[in-house]
Amino acid sequence: MKILKQMMICIALTIAGVGIAQAATAMTVYKSPTCGCCEKYIDYLRENGYAVKAVNESDMDAIKKRHGVSHVASCHTALVNGYVVEGHVPVAAIRKLLKEKPAITGISVPGMQMNSPGMGEMKKGTLTVYAVPKRKREPYVFSVE
Repeated sequence: MKILKQMMICIALTIAGVGIAQAATAMTVYKSPTCGCCEKYIDYLRENGYAVKAVNESDMDAIKKRHGVSHVASCHTALVNGYVVEGHVPVAAIRKLLKEKPAITGISVPGMQMNSPGMGEMKKGTLTVYAVPKRKREPYVFSVE
């Protein structure tokens, strides 16, 4: 009976641990209410395990200025674990950011790159993701996805 009780406790702890490990990372995406590619990008994030809260914002310039990414702007701005993710950034780059935890404002794919998530067919190895340093320093290559 004692062994059965210990096994049940181990199983319960294992199941609880799996639930914690699979918890989605929360992300808030600020976007224009009329932007279709933003919706596609949000779907892409959700399909890749992110819990996305979408916020329609009519003054995206103010959001970008507030978060220090107006000089590397795209159509939407996301916030995740204290970082800014600007534009159609692939999840591989977001995962790298969250794993490495660099001392930067965030990452960006400036403009509307046609080979980026939510904008069309992604071609591996062709999309440059930039690191956005603090204090408006010059962006540099963070990764190529």
